[in-house]
Amino acid sequence: MSGVRIVVTNCNTTQEMTEEIVRGARAAAGPGTTVIGLTPAWGPQSAEGWLDSYLSAAAVIDTLRTYDGPAYDAVVMAGFGEHGREGVRELVDVPVVDITEAAAHLACLLGRRYGVVTTLERSCGQIEDSLETAGVGRNCAAVVGTGLNVLDLADGERTEAAFLVAAERACAAGAEVLVLGCAGMTGLQRAVGDKLGLPVVDGVAAAVKLAESLVGLGLTTSKVGSYAEPLPKRRVWGPPVG
Repeated sequence: MSGVRIVVTNCNTTQEMTEEIVRGARAAAGPGTTVIGLTPAWGPQSAEGWLDSYLSAAAVIDTLRTYDGPAYDAVVMAGFGEHGREGVRELVDVPVVDITEAAAHLACLLGRRYGVVTTLERSCGQIEDSLETAGVGRNCAAVVGTGLNVLDLADGERTEAAFLVAAERACAAGAEVLVLGCAGMTGLQRAVGDKLGLPVVDGVAAAVKLAESLVGLGLTTSKVGSYAEPLPKRRVWGPPVG
């Protein structure tokens, strides 16, 4: 497969995190795939909690709505547990793959139950809800926080140590496979997989490979029913006129 172009959207405004996510996406992509990273011009600096998540969803949708770069074949949404997935599927006419959903689907192919290791404990409920909405919550043994916020993840040594401690809790709850519960953890699977002795799934890599597969199979989001285009009269952007 060659010539596939994937847009990867960061869920926050931190450009350094976008660059790290794009590095992980390119490492997973096939030789003919181009990865384009998008950083919202507005929204939260890091998405941690319900309010951040809703603001992030609107910012990501706005970024895609106003995108004027080269045409793309798929969208990867690199915000673990963040809102906006369904709205983007209405907005665009190419496959949309959310890293939360992608990682869980692949984890379900590798073991009976999986666990998610994420950032702050406050994000756990939000991730659980996202997994349920995607239809993969039943196989989730636990969602466990490391106690680190998103911007703390730049400290690789500290992140790895916190991940391993949280992973023990997830495994004690019955997880046979682990999922990196934040796009900022991309690349960590290589460091912790051997130490834990079980598969560790990176959502960014999983989403990129699934996006490539959908494009290669000529499949895209159904526009019959749930993800049909929004009614034109409801497309109100910007401040009210007058």
